[in-house]
Amino acid sequence: MNWRFLSTVILLAAAALTGWAWWSQRNKPAATAKQSRPDYVLTDFNVVVLNKEGRESFTLRAPQLTRNPADKTMDIVTPLFLIPPRTGGNGGPWEVRSQRGWVNGEGDEVRLRGQVKADSTNANGKPINIATEQLNVFPDTNRATSDVQVQMIQPGTILTGQAMEADLDSKNINLKDVKVRYEAKAR
Repeated sequence: MNWRFLSTVILLAAAALTGWAWWSQRNKPAATAKQSRPDYVLTDFNVVVLNKEGRESFTLRAPQLTRNPADKTMDIVTPLFLIPPRTGGNGGPWEVRSQRGWVNGEGDEVRLRGQVKADSTNANGKPINIATEQLNVFPDTNRATSDVQVQMIQPGTILTGQAMEADLDSKNINLKDVKVRYEAKAR
């Protein structure tokens, strides 16, 4: 047998063994929070969430909610949030809808995305309608923000702004870079 052939076979075998050892000992990526399996899934549910004082913070209705066990966040499909007025608040409750929702692990921030609609009434019972693509709601402080275009409709007036800060109790809504359109009332 040729010694060159034998040494080539031994070197190839050693290279293959080294490659296999290196491959099997590599660091495998850890599962990220997005990749982990939900620890529970709710379907067609209605839940009332209480604040730290034991009063209703909001009610949530949706066809599906999944909770991530790693960071305790929740993803929600087509949520409907009902946010009651606080004691002494102006007007009726808020009904807030969107295509998707996300709640942080502490439950004090809700991010709504896709065709967000928020409806309520002011102290005089007149409707307030807000439409945007993104809305962040902070239930503990009853406020909402948006960094994208927002349209607010009240009887006879349509306001369009590029960002929003809102106090949900007082119904005080601040829009930036506002354009106003007045519409005559129907008789």
